[in-house]
Amino acid sequence: MRTIDNNSAPGAANPDAPAPIGFATSLLFAIACGALAGNIYYAQPLVALIGDAMGLPTASESLIFTTVQLGYAIGLLFLVPLGDLFENRKLILALMTLNVASLAGLAFAPGLSMLFAMLLVVGFTSTAAQVIVPMVASLAPAARRGQVVGNVMMGLFIGILLSRPISSFLADHFGWRGVFVFSAVVIAGLAVGGVFAIPRRVPQGRHAYLRLIGSLAGLMATQPVLRRRSVYQTAMFSVFTVFWTASPIVLLRQGYSPSEIALFALAGVSGVFAAPIAGRLADRDYVRPGTVVSLSLGIITFALAWVSNANYWVLMLAGALIDFGVQGNMVLSQREIYQLDESIRGRLTSAYMTTFFLGGAAGSALTSPILEAFGWTGICLFGGLVPLAALIYFAVAEPRR
Repeated sequence: MRTIDNNSAPGAANPDAPAPIGFATSLLFAIACGALAGNIYYAQPLVALIGDAMGLPTASESLIFTTVQLGYAIGLLFLVPLGDLFENRKLILALMTLNVASLAGLAFAPGLSMLFAMLLVVGFTSTAAQVIVPMVASLAPAARRGQVVGNVMMGLFIGILLSRPISSFLADHFGWRGVFVFSAVVIAGLAVGGVFAIPRRVPQGRHAYLRLIGSLAGLMATQPVLRRRSVYQTAMFSVFTVFWTASPIVLLRQGYSPSEIALFALAGVSGVFAAPIAGRLADRDYVRPGTVVSLSLGIITFALAWVSNANYWVLMLAGALIDFGVQGNMVLSQREIYQLDESIRGRLTSAYMTTFFLGGAAGSALTSPILEAFGWTGICLFGGLVPLAALIYFAVAEPRR
């Protein structure tokens, strides 16, 4: 078994340290990240179907997706920092095992209490993906870190982007419960493969757990790069969840089937190309223009959605744009954050992702009430103003030098 020990002194030779991870392990990491991240999004296009089956009021349907996001945010806050304390391989495999159990519980939930409890745990344990990403960053050489992280993040993004069409297609043929049975089987298979392929990594952290968690707020206060990148991604991710939660609801109301919505959701898969492109741009110091483009795509998305009055084909284009903007900004931000301090990457990841996932949860929670009260125009106005505010903040906080 390969071991990565980060406790050696700087510059000291470590005969036990492995060579950087190979293609097969990188591929496993990418697929695992994608499958785990997909768990967060399977419910997004299904909120109306699940809500109707479980007897939820229409104005509360988006709480289904919000609950998964809240679970993920809690896991980011309380689980991901453990990557700076405990051996990473054991932590990842333990979380994946619990994830399989919670997916099975969700698939067979008899009522609303069990449904929401399992949604929360599924989100909580899916944060294994965010233990994997900083582990990969630690293995990558500094000169290629943006590219290597971008490649693994590409797998994560593929999982996110494919999760929506996959869940819509499976729900149309096997019901919404079959979606989560499918995910449980996939995660179980990846966990078995991980037993043999994931290298051990022993972090150098020596903090007490509660002090470690308490340090997250301090990171936000003392790391301006972390703070700014969190604001940009929170803005983009909140409207990303608004778009992808509201659009399937509106299309279902227009008479489109879940399979037709699956085809619509496939448009967002084009956003996967943003990850490797953004990683290479970051390695070439084009972070500033990349950020401007990413935030601008959020504004353009909702302008198109409003002008078209939720036209199916225009929404396809808008979905591709919002996904491209979110994924691109994500990689640019992670590259900047991972430059700060190698020894605390787990905590940096936790602080960053907890912040924007809370923003995403807020966005999805607001979707149904805004849609019911103000219609599609209200959704588009909210979705366009949030990234516009972030772009203004970017111009003020990071003036061109």
